[in-house]
Amino acid sequence: MMLSTFTNFPRCQRIVNRPILKLVRYWHKEPIPVSWEKPDIGWTKLNFDGSCKGRTGKSSIGGIFRDHKAEFLLGYAESIGRTTSTIAELSALRRGLELVLENGWSDVWLEGDAKSLVDIIVQRRHVRCAEVQRHISDVTSIIPELNNCVVTHIYREGNRAADKFAQLGHLLKKPQIWRHPPNEVLQIMHDDAGGKIILRRR
Repeated sequence: MMLSTFTNFPRCQRIVNRPILKLVRYWHKEPIPVSWEKPDIGWTKLNFDGSCKGRTGKSSIGGIFRDHKAEFLLGYAESIGRTTSTIAELSALRRGLELVLENGWSDVWLEGDAKSLVDIIVQRRHVRCAEVQRHISDVTSIIPELNNCVVTHIYREGNRAADKFAQLGHLLKKPQIWRHPPNEVLQIMHDDAGGKIILRRR
């Protein structure tokens, strides 16, 4: 009734009708189920993330390595100063790959929540920004050194552990590596190991 009433007043249509119709469309969209997946036996999975604080540009990186049992292998985080979210994401991935080589992992699954970045790496596209391209080149130069490597995108709801490490990075004065999981990620790891599904509302 309310929608039909507003259509009787042309002057109100642009102001009222469109927001209401947009709201109706939103509520009819189905939520997307998201869950973290374990890698295959013999594989190591890295979830990475970058964090950039709004106007200040203060950024940090973080990541977590787990095995086929979803058991913790290693975590890392650090503050990287002021930069963009894209550079933060790339820095998180590059640091993760450096740790892959240092630890001798050869079959690796790389997963992040920045879809555009994942697409660029998978499709081997070039970008105009020289700084971004330099970081991409660093990443793509390391990947061929691995025996097997898969790069995938996951929604942020499935990347919570990496996000938590990235958030911890804001608090650090120097880079840090964890050989045992910090308390801040224990519940998330438990959820991930159990295949907990989180609904993503679009």
